[in-house]
Amino acid sequence: MTETTQTATHGVQLTDVAAAKVHSLLEQEGRDDLRLRVAVQPGGCSGLIYQLYFDERILDGDAVKDFGGVEVVVDRMSVPYLEGATIDFADTIEKQGFTIDNPNAGSSCACGGSFS
Repeated sequence: MTETTQTATHGVQLTDVAAAKVHSLLEQEGRDDLRLRVAVQPGGCSGLIYQLYFDERILDGDAVKDFGGVEVVVDRMSVPYLEGATIDFADTIEKQGFTIDNPNAGSSCACGGSFS
């Protein structure tokens, strides 16, 4: 894959809380050239796992959407699996971290890290 200009968009939503957390993490890193990449990969106990990580690249076929200065990038193969998904951030005594509510997930494992 090669770097290219962004043309496509996707149906993933990023809540205001999650966008603020991503922005905060990027400020801590001192980087303004990174985007939040969301992908689906084979693996996990239910068949597919989510990947969320910072990436400086835009690759051929990537779909990009901006949420108040936070770009969320989804690769071409992951777009159909993530259509309509919402990424949020929880910070409670019981749970801290990013969560993905995906209407395309028919079932998920007990830990919530994989789906089918």
